[in-house]
Amino acid sequence: MREFGYERVFDVSTAVALLGDRPGARFLGGGTNLVDLMKAGVERPELLIDVRELPLGGIVFTHEGGLRIGAAVTNSDLAAHPEVRRHYPALAQAVLAGASGQLRNMATVGGNLLQRTRCGYFTDISKPCNKRAPGSGCPALTGEHRNHAILGASGHCIATHPSDMAVALAAFDAVISYEAAQGPGELPISAFYPPVGDTPHIETALPPGALITGITLPPAPVATRSRYRKVRERASYAFAIGSIAAALDVQDDVVREVRLAFGAVASRPWRARAAERILTGGPVSAEAFAAAADAELAAAEALAGNGYKVTLMRNLVVAVLTELTEEVTR
Repeated sequence: MREFGYERVFDVSTAVALLGDRPGARFLGGGTNLVDLMKAGVERPELLIDVRELPLGGIVFTHEGGLRIGAAVTNSDLAAHPEVRRHYPALAQAVLAGASGQLRNMATVGGNLLQRTRCGYFTDISKPCNKRAPGSGCPALTGEHRNHAILGASGHCIATHPSDMAVALAAFDAVISYEAAQGPGELPISAFYPPVGDTPHIETALPPGALITGITLPPAPVATRSRYRKVRERASYAFAIGSIAAALDVQDDVVREVRLAFGAVASRPWRARAAERILTGGPVSAEAFAAAADAELAAAEALAGNGYKVTLMRNLVVAVLTELTEEVTR
């Protein structure tokens, strides 16, 4: 690891100004992803700005009845919070599905949104990677790509986004707040992660030097009956090969509202809007759930090694929505 400077800050304006003066600096929260990438030589900041003492903690109700989550809240505290568990259970389940207890105790909500792909070509600096070195190529296209994207990818990058938490946030239309040199701003999570296109190195729509300050979850009564399901290759401490955040409201065997977001299938959390449109106002049945999944997955572009994800995600949609139907109609 190269030498780097370290400075702790205690107010947001100082943190943003300090990063603005030092383009080679990076904000440090829990460090559970950044420090690993520094050890691998992928990240090489000249200065770490420790933001853990900033007044960005707490989880509170908004005036509208949603929740405001501070960026410095740890993943463990988010998953354990009674209002999160009561009003957005899929979010709590998603956080608990990620990493180990020790890592959740360190990792922050803001940092979770910014974690970078676990693609082996990205983390190996001896290999080309358009995300790490724009223009160098994407060896995953013809190499190892079992856990790579089937939706929204491009010929420049087929890496997947690793966050479980962000999948649930996508299902519930979270809004990301930030502070930049120009002042405060907000981004809906649907715009926070741009399409990969030909610029896979641009991973968020945050302005340069911006600091995430919090996340707002709008009120969503449907979210009280929600679930997160993660499929992985071993029982714990593994990234998803496919996941789903789902919420369902049923009345008289008709879907009144449904939310669906997929994980580990794209460069960003994938909101399954085509499936939602098909399901809304329709009957609740395994056949209807499968047809909606097929419509969403019709755009999938699988490669030789990751085509199994199409079947996996179809089965996940059917299984999770069926379980939620049974829960709603008890």
